[in-house]
Amino acid sequence: MPLKNMTSPSTGRSLIDACGTRLWCNALPVASLNHFKDFTRISSLSFARLVVMSQPKAFTYSTITGYFLQDELATIAESFDFVATNFGLLERDYDSDVCDDSRGLKTQWQRFEQEFKRLNETADPDMTYKVLYVGRHGEGNHNVAERRYGREEWDGYWAAQEGDSTAHWADAHLTELGIQQAQAVNTFWKHQVAEARTPLPERYYTSPMYRCLETANHTFADLDLPAEKPYKPVVKEFLREVNGVHTCDRRSPKSALVAAFPNFTFEPGFAENDELWTPDHRETNAEIDERMQRLLDDIFRHDSTTFISFTCHSGAISSLLRVLGHREFRLPTGAVIPVLVKAVKVN
Repeated sequence: MPLKNMTSPSTGRSLIDACGTRLWCNALPVASLNHFKDFTRISSLSFARLVVMSQPKAFTYSTITGYFLQDELATIAESFDFVATNFGLLERDYDSDVCDDSRGLKTQWQRFEQEFKRLNETADPDMTYKVLYVGRHGEGNHNVAERRYGREEWDGYWAAQEGDSTAHWADAHLTELGIQQAQAVNTFWKHQVAEARTPLPERYYTSPMYRCLETANHTFADLDLPAEKPYKPVVKEFLREVNGVHTCDRRSPKSALVAAFPNFTFEPGFAENDELWTPDHRETNAEIDERMQRLLDDIFRHDSTTFISFTCHSGAISSLLRVLGHREFRLPTGAVIPVLVKAVKVN
């Protein structure tokens, strides 16, 4: 019997729906589940992990270095300032400059955009380049609580609670500082577009966590965008934070998110309730890296745009960078870095 005919033992729903994403729609024979001793006790999340691991990779990814400070090993992440460094864009010559008589009249970003266009125009048929603007959400209530209690006490007890006497952090919301951080990025984007001529995102993807939806709106909603590049954010289940145990990473029901953020589009198959979060297992690096591989495969397969915004989390960004072959580069809350990505189709 194929997977599409199975139901989740914990919810009774189709596993295709329970998994919450169309990425898991390929059939999987029951025989491949034989190593489980008790089929009826497998959680929806265990099914999800097994099915996603069964899918072949669609692309291999690499980061093209030499364009941004954040790609260079000599750049210290803790002291890096994306605002003061023009998003980290290096001042350098490009191969595309040779054929450009108006080079002296263009900004570094305009020349980079021209070089980026050249890369895609001269790429092999099975290869494509995209620029990902990867941003971390602003400070959330959970970030404040973790600092107050310390990492050991937070991980050992408080992260599994709904909150304390000072704050509620299940599906954490932004603090006032977090809102200010997102608004500061909004101001920076306005400057970049007007002065540096930085290319705007053509697509906006966000984690389903409340703090990320808030961050995306505060950052992009009031930008003066051209008609062909509207702000129409899409919520991707796989763009969420490291999953499990921590209640700050258990998302709200879809209906509550739709009511709070009516301008967002939720990807097909997005479940009403969070059926991926479990109270007793925290994703390993291998598990979240596999999830991020599938997220990128979905986007690179179906999205033809080339400048794309991701609004997500510290752990999710660390995983994305590993999958993209980028050096480790931790971002503080509210920070954004561009990454130049090359994707090659896997035959």
